[in-house]
Amino acid sequence: MITAALPTVPVLRSEWIKIRSARAVLGSLLAVFAATAGITVLTAGAIGTSEPGALGEDRLLGAFFGINFGQIAAVAFGATAFAAEFRGGALRVSLSAVPNRTRLYLSKAAAVAALSFLVGQITGLVTFVAGQAFMGEYALALGDPGTLRGVFGSGVYLMLIALLSAGLAALVRSGTLVMGLLIPLLLVVPFVVGQVAGGASQFMPDRAGQLVLRTQAEGSLGPWSGLGVMALWSLAALVGGWLAVRRRDA
Repeated sequence: MITAALPTVPVLRSEWIKIRSARAVLGSLLAVFAATAGITVLTAGAIGTSEPGALGEDRLLGAFFGINFGQIAAVAFGATAFAAEFRGGALRVSLSAVPNRTRLYLSKAAAVAALSFLVGQITGLVTFVAGQAFMGEYALALGDPGTLRGVFGSGVYLMLIALLSAGLAALVRSGTLVMGLLIPLLLVVPFVVGQVAGGASQFMPDRAGQLVLRTQAEGSLGPWSGLGVMALWSLAALVGGWLAVRRRDA
């Protein structure tokens, strides 16, 4: 089992080199931090002390105000990281080096997951601590109920968003198409579904995943079960992408 795992290490290293050397991919990963933390801090500094619910009725969710913008960068990261394989015959080159398509696909997914999780965790902690520093008497502390769960969960949520977009990019072979479909899905569709189908909107990926950031759960899902629903969305996309990579011509 150990010897079977060893060949995967160079593949993972090569995927990291690909991400590091592609400015658009690396830039979108860094934008996850900049958008989430930066917008939260700027908003908290501008209106954070005006009233208790300045950043939203749920103070814990408000502590991660910028995540709605950071998730767009996470979509761009996951989509561009995978879509790069489908431009200019890059996939044929990758397959010549790693003929096992499953190993190549899982290594790429693992690289996206690891990097987005790491950046997500740093982003969640910095966003909370820096943002609350501007909230004055309305600030939450790390020891308050739900805050550590929110910090950790925010990083997991951003990782799952990146994996969702990565799987879809492998499925449709276009990062632009994924961003054109997924960004409205995250920002617009849940509100439309909420108006038409009521409680069904809680199972949309962003609504379900962001329950981990709420002090009080809404609907039938709790913080962790909501994150589990988000994980199922990401898993379904990754499985679809894997099937497409295995069956289609390079």
